[in-house]
Order: sequence, then C-alpha cells, then structure tokens
Amino acid sequence: MPTPVLKESRVDCLIIGAGPSGLFCAHGLAQAGLNIRVVDKRPERVSNGHADGIQPRTIEVLRSYGLEERLLKQANQMHMAAFYNPGSAGGIELTERCPAVNAPARYPFKATLHQGAIEEIFVDSLESMGVFVDRPAEPLSLHTSDERELLDPTSHPIQVVLKRLDTEETELVRARYVVGADGAHSWVRKTLGIALDGEQTNYTWGVVDCVPDTDFPDIRNWCGIHSHNGSCMVIPREGKKVRLYIQLDERQAAGFESEGRLDKSKTTVDRIMEVARATFHPYTIGVKGDVEWWTIYRIGQRVASSYSSFVERVLIVGDACHTHSPKAGQGMNAGMLDSHNLVWKLAHVIRGTAHPGLLRTYETERRAYAQDLIDFDKKFAGMFSGKPWSKTNQNGVSHKDFSHIYLTFSGFTSGVGVQYAESSIVDARHQYCAPKLIVGQRMPSYVFMRAADSRPVDIQDVLPADTRFKFVVFAGNTSDRSQLRLLHKLSDSLSFLSSSSSRRIFDLVLISAVRKGELSRTQLPPLLASQWPEKILVDDLDASRRLGGHGYNEFGIDRQGVVVVVRPDGYVGMVAPYDKVIELEAYIKRILV
Repeated sequence: MPTPVLKESRVDCLIIGAGPSGLFCAHGLAQAGLNIRVVDKRPERVSNGHADGIQPRTIEVLRSYGLEERLLKQANQMHMAAFYNPGSAGGIELTERCPAVNAPARYPFKATLHQGAIEEIFVDSLESMGVFVDRPAEPLSLHTSDERELLDPTSHPIQVVLKRLDTEETELVRARYVVGADGAHSWVRKTLGIALDGEQTNYTWGVVDCVPDTDFPDIRNWCGIHSHNGSCMVIPREGKKVRLYIQLDERQAAGFESEGRLDKSKTTVDRIMEVARATFHPYTIGVKGDVEWWTIYRIGQRVASSYSSFVERVLIVGDACHTHSPKAGQGMNAGMLDSHNLVWKLAHVIRGTAHPGLLRTYETERRAYAQDLIDFDKKFAGMFSGKPWSKTNQNGVSHKDFSHIYLTFSGFTSGVGVQYAESSIVDARHQYCAPKLIVGQRMPSYVFMRAADSRPVDIQDVLPADTRFKFVVFAGNTSDRSQLRLLHKLSDSLSFLSSSSSRRIFDLVLISAVRKGELSRTQLPPLLASQWPEKILVDDLDASRRLGGHGYNEFGIDRQGVVVVVRPDGYVGMVAPYDKVIELEAYIKRILV
C-alpha cells in the first residue's frame, strides 16, 4: 500500500544530498535568487574525517562566491612537498623537496580542512540567505510528467516523494529541476538507471586522522613515501593534526574482507598504525591521545555513463557521477567544481534567459574532465601503490617516474590548467588575438591598477561568480587618438549590452595599456565610462613597483586591443579583435534567449 502524501510543494530546484557538492550547488543557486530546497538523510552534519583537501583553483572559485576568507582562516596550508624512498640503510630517506603546487596559481598552495568544517561554511552562508538543509529526509520515489511538460521550460515536471526520517511524514515536491548530489552510492543515479563504468583495483589503504607523536622531519609537509614495506602519504591538517594514508598489502587486506567486501570491523586502528611504523622506519610514528577518525578503503575508478536524464531535468554531480582514489586530492574538489559549472547554466535556464540546450554542455565538459581525471588517477594511484625500484626489482616505481607524474600533472590536479574543449560555449577561432589567454581555461590571475585610485586589483576579483557574462575590453593605448576612435566604434558595436535588462546578464570591464594618471574617464565612450571606478583598470605597476605592469604581455595581447568574453564560471569563452565583435554577439545568441 503506497505511503500517503500529507503535503505538496514546488521549487525551482531540489538538491538531494548536502555534502560539499550539494551545498555548493545550493549556495550558488540561492545566491542567484532561485527557489531551492536541499535535503539530506543524515540527521547531522559530518563532524570529522572524510574529504579534506582544497586545491588552488577551488580556493579561487570560493573567493568568487565570497567564501574563501573563512576557509583560509581555519585551514592548514601545504606549500612544500617531500619525497622519501628506500635508503641504503634499509629504512626510508629523503630524496627531494619541491613546491607542493607546480603551476601558476593565485594561491600557490593546497589547503586542508575536514569536510565538516567546509560544509559548515556553506551551511552558515545558506542560512544567512534563509535556506536551511532539511534533515533527516530521504527520497522515496522520482517520477516525471508527460513529455509535453518536460519540454516546457516553465513547468515543474519532476515529482519526488520525500520522507522525513524523524517524523515519518511524507511530502510531494514538484521541481523544475533535480540535482543528485548524494554520493558514490547515489539513490538518484540508481533510480535513473545510470551505470557507473570502471573498475575496482586490488590496492587497499588505511586512513588515520590523528595528532602524531613522531620524529619524522617532514610531518608538516605533503609527503609521498615509498618503502619496501609499502607506501604512505602524509597530509598535514588544521591545528596539529595529520592524515596518514597507509598502504596495506594484499595479505593484510584479505583479512579485512567479509563476503568479498572490506569490513572495517575486521581490523583496528592499532593494526593500521603497526604497518605505518614499519613504513616510516627508521623514524618513529605514533599517536598522541585518541585517533580522531579512521577507515579502510579499496581504490576504485568509475565514471557515470551519463550525467543527466529526462532531457536534462535531473542531473548528478560529485561522487554520484565519478569516484577515484583520494591520493591526488580531487574528490571533493571535482564535485564542487561540477556544481560550479552547473550553477550558472541552471540559473539562466530557470530564469528563461538561456536556451535549455545549454544544460547539455554540463555533461560534455564535466564528464570529459572526469574521464581525464580517472586516466590520471590510474597512473598516479598505480605508481603510489606500486613497489619501489631496487636492484632486485628493476620494474619497480622509481622516484624519477613518480616525481615526473606529480610535477607534470600539477596544472591539472591544482585545477588551474583544466581546459574545456571547443563547443557552442567555447569558441577559439580568434585565439591568435590573445595566444596566452587560453580559450576554454579559467581567466588567469593578474594584478592591474584601478585608474581611479591606483589600487591594485586582481582581474579575478572583478569577475565574481554572479551568473553574468563578463566582457573584458582590453582597450590598448587609450592615449592614442586613433585607438580612442576605434574604442568609440567598438562601444557602438557593444550597444546590445547597454539596456537595463542586459545589466542582469552582462558586465563590462575595461583595461587600458596606459600608465596611472594617463587615463581620463571623459575620454571614454559612455558605455565603458559607466564602469568607473571599480572596473576601469590600467596595466601599470603598483606603488611598491612589485605588482602588475605586464598584463598585456602576460596574456599575449598587443596594443591594438581585444575583447574577451569570460563565462559566469570564470572560464574564457571567446576572444575577438575589435573588427570581429559581431561574432561575440553571435556567440552570446547561441547561448542566451
């Protein structure tokens, strides 16, 4: 007999799962002013353990939403990496130290903070906007209306029955869109019948969060340790805590199994630390006080065969659509950046300012990224878990090979080098205009000066994640009369940005190649002058003569100027010279209504 439904509600978007990916999605949509609901079956937030690493690109993105300050205040920062390998005396010895991030990042470090504290940042911000996580509540069923309603962008065709686990009350939620952010065992993914393709490895690891008692000299740096006893990764955490990833050999792992699956009850944290002590030899490693959290897991790498269903009315993000090892610190980051990619697209479609087909680019971009991540993870996890090179094991993992993988893929793992392929929203036909400003990659960080007051401003800070497309006009030498005439002509071509309704969708930034004091607001055409004072910048050195001054060169832009369209997620969508600006309008029309 079906459970009787006591009440009914309507929302623009229902988000199922209040982990980092779901909360990120909820936060972005709430900030965009949409009517959302977020539910989670856990009665309480995560208090410790689980994911903990934040990559440089993720910090940039959190800043674009105004959330990075609290993260950086609470989190530990990892600036240095250290590599240890078998030494001649039988234990491990230091092989190399190098920067933890080998990429041109605005934040040249990795941050660590336990998942519960990260979730709390989102929850507190959501509550300040009047949005509260509904818990404990779980979905019982998901149905859709007929095809006609699915194709009507104003309808609420997705019907989800929710059950509160504390009161047993049920509710029918009619949603325009549903986002499944409910983890690796996603109910949403399974309900949609979406396969998770990939494989399980034989690599088994233990994870321990603790305050260590040790004489190991690099305990406060990221460490990759290869020993004849197995491998270990050291992740320093907030306060004095450290996370240890400890490889368990196949014999040990077999003893932890129950009916073919790992069973945490079959081992203890003391047994895992026993392995750690052998791996760290000749250094000692122990635990001060109690272990905060621990677990065991087996590495698996899988990607969902699809990221959506019902003509993109139901979508999945985070662990619901990709799982991999935690060695490169990508799980939580990849999930939150899935949501970052999806939020602005959902917001525009729900508002009716974008064609519903825009949502297809979410899967195109993020599934390709996930597949690249899995391919990298197979190499990285395989090398981490492989036996070290020795005279008797010539096919083992050498430090040279491991270090090469770590450094070569730093741009990818840090997030700053991720590039989306050409598509309807990534148009690289005029890449030659700005050869170092890569279309499909995020707008790089660079400091310019505000013309009004010579204040140093990072270009990323005038491109917030507010769902608007940013037209960044590199104006060239505005002291030259002929260049000013071209700028006035360009302004006429950009007149479609001037209406009051357009200001909700577009924003303008002007960057002149002249020095401080050489740019007059009255010289500029009214459309561009209206951005004074916050968004009119010059490419000059700051007062200390240390920041800025070479932005045009850094981006490969000449003094003839260029227009750059930056998508709402901070990625460069298109560049064009002044005489091709009509193609920028065509680019926008492919996306927006």
